[in-house]
Amino acid sequence: MWWIYAILSAFFASLTAIFAKIGITGVNSNLATAIRSVIILLVAWGIVLARSEYKGIPALSRHNLIYLVVSGLTTGLSWIFYFKALQAGKVTQVAPVDKLSIALTIILSVIFLGESLTLKTAIGALLIIIGTVVLIFEQ
Repeated sequence: MWWIYAILSAFFASLTAIFAKIGITGVNSNLATAIRSVIILLVAWGIVLARSEYKGIPALSRHNLIYLVVSGLTTGLSWIFYFKALQAGKVTQVAPVDKLSIALTIILSVIFLGESLTLKTAIGALLIIIGTVVLIFEQ
């Protein structure tokens, strides 16, 4: 079942790049990020409230909260830089570089989470890096 969610995530992420590029034309990229963030906030809390998932809030530990806040900060920074990159560059160049996060996540998961790096995973990460390099340089 996880792969269905992953495919949906990839699909909507691809639409995000297209709509963002169109939407930031003539708009300050930080303002665009703030507007996008408010929409995400409303949608996420709407789902949580509709499904009564807010009842899990008291169960959150200090550890959970610290890492969720740090994750939120890094997400915000990622979006700010992504929108600035989209404003200055082509989607066909910005999106592949942004997806280098996959290879970086693999490396960081080995370093910080102690996950094992299999040959298959290392080759996959290397192919992502090579593919990104191929896509970003104009002919």
